[in-house]
Amino acid sequence: MNLVERQQRFLEAAQKHFGTSKSVRPRELFGVSNSAKIVEGGIQLGVVNLDNVKDDVEALIFGCVMRFPPEDEVYFAVLVRSDRASLVKRLADMKRLGSGAKAASTADDFELAESPTDDGGSVIKYKADNNNVAIYIARDGKLWLRNKGFWSSLDFDHSSATPAIEPDQVVVALYPPTASARRSLLAREFTGWLGSLVGSQKVHELPVWADTATLSSDMRRMPASIPVAEIEAAVKALGGHYPNGEVRRFHAALNFLPHKHFVILSGLSGTGKTQLALKYARAVHGVTSNTADDPLIFECPVRPEWTDPAGLTGYFDVLTNRYVVPMFLEAVLVATAHRDSPVFVILDEMNLARVEYYLSDVLACMETRGALQLHSNSVPLEGTTGASIRAELPLPTNLFIIGTINVDETTNPVSDKVLDRASVIDMSTVDVPGFLDSLVGREPELKAARAASETKLIEIHGLMQQYGLGFGYRLIEEFVRYHSFDATHLKSAAADITDQLLVQKVLVKLRGAERQRTLLTRLDKTCEGLPRARTFVRKLLADLDDFGSFQAMR
Repeated sequence: MNLVERQQRFLEAAQKHFGTSKSVRPRELFGVSNSAKIVEGGIQLGVVNLDNVKDDVEALIFGCVMRFPPEDEVYFAVLVRSDRASLVKRLADMKRLGSGAKAASTADDFELAESPTDDGGSVIKYKADNNNVAIYIARDGKLWLRNKGFWSSLDFDHSSATPAIEPDQVVVALYPPTASARRSLLAREFTGWLGSLVGSQKVHELPVWADTATLSSDMRRMPASIPVAEIEAAVKALGGHYPNGEVRRFHAALNFLPHKHFVILSGLSGTGKTQLALKYARAVHGVTSNTADDPLIFECPVRPEWTDPAGLTGYFDVLTNRYVVPMFLEAVLVATAHRDSPVFVILDEMNLARVEYYLSDVLACMETRGALQLHSNSVPLEGTTGASIRAELPLPTNLFIIGTINVDETTNPVSDKVLDRASVIDMSTVDVPGFLDSLVGREPELKAARAASETKLIEIHGLMQQYGLGFGYRLIEEFVRYHSFDATHLKSAAADITDQLLVQKVLVKLRGAERQRTLLTRLDKTCEGLPRARTFVRKLLADLDDFGSFQAMR
């Protein structure tokens, strides 16, 4: 779509939203010389020919654009309808004052008492015609006009100036569109800033351009249609290490029902649960980098205070008069709009809150194939992402929900109601040697650090895992990377580095009671020659003797 086409589509959408008749032709302020510019205290919408505005004009629409690197364009249109009489009068007054100045014998010194001064302190002058009118929005939310010269600042005393014009509405659209409606920070901040000028209740975002062009052909294929070997290879290429068939089991559990895709990944912290979900989704979408943007993946960190579905499905905000769209609901909307594309939503650490509380509506929809009840208004509400939010929204069959859970003292138990509706895959088995092989294969510069740390890592992990206190791939990788950093920059002895890391990263996970005494005694022997680690373990043994239990972070 070329520049002219998208400008025209925006103006057509704006005019339809405003509900003006065809006789109201939007004024196009898209050119290099007449486009929008930020000035001190507001914004210059542009320069437009208003010499032909009739007294009985129905409304005026000013179409503008702001561009932000690297390629974002924010189109916005300002409607003046209820205060159009003031605008017509202002145009006539400027002509009159311009004619008076021209007729005066000392035109250069002609002073207009009712006019504000510009930022240089000189009195504003006017022309006898309005073929080039500069239009501004100041911090007071009003439109200000002048037909000769420009303001570089709107920070003047408005109280002494000629009354300005009240805009009715401002509509905004962002290009290029994205499936998730998540934009660059600059473009989003500009949209919010417009709302701070005219009032957020007057600014509305319009979905103007179809965004299917942003989705590659690989993003329009369902996981079940892709050979699992291809997915496994792509996950491995993205750095995933899942030697126990986790990718295959995950693939089957996520796709064996055509209408419900819900899997829970359970296990120790750091075993790659979230990374499996992310890498699988990227593999399905044909994305070959862990840092590339994928508009069809939504990560939703669960918050411990969630006690109802509002954190997932949103709520109506009476202050802004809009429906708040959380990340999960945005995923549902995107999946609804792109029925031929798989959309993945990850509920990270989903048992930090009671799952059956905040997920109850979604679980009911999974079971009954019904619709999410979002609000009771018969008319769709405007959402905070610019989409229209209907009262009911069915869960689309191309929505894939993946939850991750840790089982420790910070989490809540997951009820049978939830477990019955999901496939649960345990990922507690950790392959230390295999992961180290994979890590060094990707980054050969870590070979020396791996050799220095592998023996103790394998030995201590084997002991701790027997008592349910093992550790995951995250800790193993950080252990090796710390070794590499210290060896390069601090030049410590390898044994000293291992000794430090065992205390800082591994042994701090220890906790238990009399049943774990054997673990502590065996660790005491294993840490021979590592004074810090051995002292740490012996302190835990002393706690066990004194209190009948021990906890490293007591």
